[in-house]
Amino acid sequence: MSCPRCGGAVRAPDLMHSGSRCARCGPVPPLHVPEHINPDIVASVVERITGADEPEGPRPPLWCPWPLPPGWTMTGVAWAGDEGGGVRATAVACAGPAPLGGGPADLVFVAEEPGVGLGSRFAGTAGPDPGPELAEALAEPGRGHPERVAHAKIRVAGHPTPLWLVNSSTNRSAYAGEARGMWLHAIAWPASAGHLLAEEVMLHDLAEWTPPELVYGAPSPYLHGAA
Repeated sequence: MSCPRCGGAVRAPDLMHSGSRCARCGPVPPLHVPEHINPDIVASVVERITGADEPEGPRPPLWCPWPLPPGWTMTGVAWAGDEGGGVRATAVACAGPAPLGGGPADLVFVAEEPGVGLGSRFAGTAGPDPGPELAEALAEPGRGHPERVAHAKIRVAGHPTPLWLVNSSTNRSAYAGEARGMWLHAIAWPASAGHLLAEEVMLHDLAEWTPPELVYGAPSPYLHGAA
């Protein structure tokens, strides 16, 4: 287990604390990242998401591009939560040829409740979620734009969904928006790989149905600490 916000160690609940906690960030839903990726591991995460007691709010989807872009594979899955609070965030990693050439690229899609901080961690920025940045983007459309123009538009469960570019470390690009009442993040390495989101990317919830044709690749370094 690790902290979804900073990647630090997380202590399990004990006699003094009812929930998991990070020494730096305080109470957090611990992040779980399976060491490998294959159909059985995806099925176990889906069971974790769908098999719990009925949650108070919406369940976090397990967003994955489907169909995968040509030459791309699914390279990892992760979830944040515990027995007491249920699953509060999910992440899916994919890798393939960069859209503009020049080598490989990686994408991580995060669905999370407000305040979890997993998307911000992968973006390499501080803060629990992109709410203030998106509020500013919606209030200030930008010079030359009479309307609020999204930086990327993808289809999520069949619905056109806008994403806005948010602050990130220089070696990546990060986009954020909302889908099914939760934050949706898309983080790309290298930064130029974000151009993939300008194409016809369609996200499917693996918790509803996992395509048997899904192709798996080597484990994502970004889910395993490189981010």
